[in-house]
Amino acid sequence: MKNLILLAFVFLFVTTGYAQNNEEAVKNVVKSAYVEGIHNNGSIADIRAGFHPSFSMLRLMENEIEPLPIADWISSIEKRRSENPPQGERIDGKFVDIDVTGNAATVKLELYRQDKLIFTDYLSLYLFEEGWQIVSKTYFRH
Repeated sequence: MKNLILLAFVFLFVTTGYAQNNEEAVKNVVKSAYVEGIHNNGSIADIRAGFHPSFSMLRLMENEIEPLPIADWISSIEKRRSENPPQGERIDGKFVDIDVTGNAATVKLELYRQDKLIFTDYLSLYLFEEGWQIVSKTYFRH
């Protein structure tokens, strides 16, 4: 009986640590590639590393879904940055929820500009051999 309790405790400890490590890894990718990379004029290399090439933002426009692939999004960011250098108005992200199950994760993230809520984003991620990558996004603009 003691061995069974000890085994259960070890299993719980290991799986809890695994889940926390994955949540932290997911958070780091979202911060680096999305919050800092896309919204705070961070490195395009960080954006590319954190978004899977098949990523698509699913935008609801006039009751239709209009996907925006990551390649198109990055092109528009590069164009905007070359035409209008970044102004330095910071976007802050607040993690509302992170749910990791095996190699799949979802993140609910609120984005703030000057303490004003501007977006609620829902990001989906998968764990690839290269690490966690964002594969899709839906959102609500406040």
